[in-house]
Amino acid sequence: MSTTSPTLNELLALAVAQHASDLHLSAGLAPRVRVHGVLQPLQTSTPSQTLTHEALRDMLTELMDETQHTQFMQGHEVDFAFAVPILGRFRANAFMQQHGCAAVMRHIPSQTPTLSDVQAPQVLNDLLQQVGLLLVTGPTGSGKSTTLAAMVQHLNTHSQQHIVTLEDPIEFVHTSAQCLITQREIGTHSPSFAHALRAALREDPDVILVGELRDLETIRLALTAAETGHLVLASLHTRSAAASVERIVDVFDGQEKALVRTQLSEALVGVVTQTLVVPPVSSQAHGMPSNQRRAVFETLVATPAIRHLIREGKSAQIQSAMQTGAAHGMQTMAQAMQQAGL
Repeated sequence: MSTTSPTLNELLALAVAQHASDLHLSAGLAPRVRVHGVLQPLQTSTPSQTLTHEALRDMLTELMDETQHTQFMQGHEVDFAFAVPILGRFRANAFMQQHGCAAVMRHIPSQTPTLSDVQAPQVLNDLLQQVGLLLVTGPTGSGKSTTLAAMVQHLNTHSQQHIVTLEDPIEFVHTSAQCLITQREIGTHSPSFAHALRAALREDPDVILVGELRDLETIRLALTAAETGHLVLASLHTRSAAASVERIVDVFDGQEKALVRTQLSEALVGVVTQTLVVPPVSSQAHGMPSNQRRAVFETLVATPAIRHLIREGKSAQIQSAMQTGAAHGMQTMAQAMQQAGL
């Protein structure tokens, strides 16, 4: 890449100015951005230039600390986060591919969102006052991290508790207000979610945020924490509340499934499943881009009836129970879409 080519900070500034959620950099190609869910070329004042492997490698190396660089060189991929003055924080995944280096950098706004900012269901205010397991689920890129951050922000301004977050990497940086917030990064402050979660139980927490329930040991510890008087916030890559229940149960061996169903039925507080959609023109705010996306939420509340269905392994009936559970704050994704006029 020539000396007149944009620096990484200039590329990031352009991506933020174009309301991109992600900046895609790949050796041999011009930069691309994802704007309102659509991948498109990054708009620059000069003709787009391809990034060479060497130039992109040097860009990424400057961002990484020694441990991250070693992991990248040995394992050919690494997750990390970094901050740029004025622009905010970015979550990055750097990896090797057929033509050399590549990276995807997701913009994390400097301002921590509130529940009203993400238009979260009102019932979340009540669920956050309970103890147990509260799941935020949805496909990759659906805004789960933003919703979890909004939950932490709500607790931070409406309660006096110790909140321990376990993240990979740390995305939104929280400032302790009424709560004491301790943020730990997997790989930097602890070797794994399971290890960090086990340690968190000895750190006098009231609330534990687990960035992702990835494996059996982490799920088992999260259920234990939820049963022992903590509020556990966690995310899963599932597309419905019923699928979230089955995903947790299916991680365990056959002989444990019945016990886990009972444990989950007692520990679960609720499940919030979300997706990002483009709202109809009639509901868009003035001055907002015509394709600005917003989150739509499916909400499951662990009522006695829902707990019974989970305990008895009747997950197929959860959807029907949600359809008739509006009085408890429940709604299916189809109902949420209809309410949004989609």
